[in-house]
Amino acid sequence: MIAILRLLLFAFIGLSVFYLLLGAYWRSLRREALEKQWDAAPPDGQGAAERNAFIAKGMEAYERGLKKKLLWLVYVIPMGLIVIIAYVQNYQ
Repeated sequence: MIAILRLLLFAFIGLSVFYLLLGAYWRSLRREALEKQWDAAPPDGQGAAERNAFIAKGMEAYERGLKKKLLWLVYVIPMGLIVIIAYVQNYQ
C-alpha cells in the first residue's frame, strides 16, 4: 500500500511539472496567434495600448475556454490508470 502511495506522489510531482510546461506552451501559442492576428490587419489609428487590450481580452477568453479545462486530463488519465492497474493486479 505504501509503495502505491509513493508511486502516486512521484507521479503527481512529475505530472505537475508537465502540466505547468504544457500550460505555458499553449498560452504562448495562443498569445502568438493573437499577436499575428492583430499584426495582419491592425485597425486604423490604433496603437500599442489597443493592441495590448486586444491580446489581454483574447487571453481572458482562452483562460475560460475548453482547451484550458482539458489540460486537467494530464492529471486524471495517468493517475486513474495507475490506480486501476494496481487494483486489477492486487485484487484478482
